[in-house]
Amino acid sequence: MSGMYGANPEQLAGLGRTLTQQIEAIRGVMRTVDNALGSTVWSGPAHDRFVQEWEGSFTAALNNLNEAFAAAGNDCTHRSAELQRVMGAV
Repeated sequence: MSGMYGANPEQLAGLGRTLTQQIEAIRGVMRTVDNALGSTVWSGPAHDRFVQEWEGSFTAALNNLNEAFAAAGNDCTHRSAELQRVMGAV
């Protein structure tokens, strides 16, 4: 950004919605993998290692991403509303 501070309230609100919508997309990925794992006949050390990583670090990372999207999405939405209030648009 070249010396400008601020944001377009409508675009900022749109970014907030986009970030928030990604939460369900990530939950969908998690459900898809859980369902695929549950319906796949697979055993052995590779299976055990993948399941351990999936249930541990992979899902933890995806949950952290969802938390970050939720926080950033809410922040964008609140900042947009505040900008609109200050600008007299509401």
